[in-house]
Amino acid sequence: MDFSTPSHIQALATRVRQFIDQEVIPLEAEVDQHENGISPQNLQAVREKARAAGLWCPQLPPELGGLGLSLQEIVPVFEAAGRSLLGPLALNCSAPDEGNMHLLHLYANPDQRQNVLMPLVAGTIRSAFAMTEPSPGAGSDPTMLRTRAVRDGDSWIINGHKWFATGADGAAFLIIMAVTNPDVPVHKGATLFLAATDTPGIEIVRRVPIMGGNDMGGHCEIRFHDLRLPDSAILGQEGQGFALTQKRLGPARLTHCMRWTGIAQRALEIATQYAAHREAFNSALSGHQSVQWMLADSAIELHASRLMIQQAAWLISNGDDARQETSMCKTFVAETVNRVLDRAIQICGATGISRDLPLSRWYEAARAFRIYDGPSEVHRMVVARQVVKHYGS
Repeated sequence: MDFSTPSHIQALATRVRQFIDQEVIPLEAEVDQHENGISPQNLQAVREKARAAGLWCPQLPPELGGLGLSLQEIVPVFEAAGRSLLGPLALNCSAPDEGNMHLLHLYANPDQRQNVLMPLVAGTIRSAFAMTEPSPGAGSDPTMLRTRAVRDGDSWIINGHKWFATGADGAAFLIIMAVTNPDVPVHKGATLFLAATDTPGIEIVRRVPIMGGNDMGGHCEIRFHDLRLPDSAILGQEGQGFALTQKRLGPARLTHCMRWTGIAQRALEIATQYAAHREAFNSALSGHQSVQWMLADSAIELHASRLMIQQAAWLISNGDDARQETSMCKTFVAETVNRVLDRAIQICGATGISRDLPLSRWYEAARAFRIYDGPSEVHRMVVARQVVKHYGS
């Protein structure tokens, strides 16, 4: 494995970092003033600047209006974008749209590409992925999927209950996962459907209140009441829902890791600067061994996180599904980010828990990272199964 970063990618990552620092971070001052964390006017303005700077959709091919970077190449670019929670949104590479664009690029038919994918790439609409269900439905265990789609002539009637559909409030369309054949295992009997959110039968019940502040479109509870969709609404083929979802989730776990690494790196920088200038007990905090070890541990774990992300991205780019490696990466990076933020707050003391610094807001938001896209316990289960398979006989 070549650990060097091509010069043009490093230059692009530097440009992205400069853009985030100069154009996006100043917008964080208004994050508590709007339910989506940013005003529509400021979002449109910063996105126009991103386009003009040649930073739009780095993850997509040029024919779709992106920069054509591979999964390996976007690692440092997404980290740079992730220095602010608003950064990926400004570059149109934020969740869930980034993962949905990836999925649609791979499997959308020509009409779906024209009517759904292209407006999403252009940033004129937003999307949501409706898979997770409240108890007793599917959360971490997709075999518990209860939403059903029943054929009626050349249409499907969908009934079900979803929640934590990120971005659904204000989204133009949903990608819905539903069981179309309950007589076979869910990995062969589930299907993905595309549906405009104003289609009769879709009820956006609420934005679920969560810790961590405002996110674009919230995390919504949705009910489907006899939602009628045509065959043409199917993404991919009938029964491919689980397989397509896995194609989406593997890279999406890594892109989450890339973006959150940017936040953790910025938190380390804030803590280090604070420690270097804050004096206590006749020395700067950075001169005390207890603080030095916290800074060192954060730097070590971030270094390990980057290597894990790079290796998993390399595997996927070379045709490996890298399921074990992405599970390892998601678990380690999510827990690293939480530890780095916790240490940064501890170093900054009372200032760290105040809103004068962004650390406390990030700390609240990052807690969910250990749950979404598979909680750490489920990913450990995936890894453990492989360990037992290889060494348990």
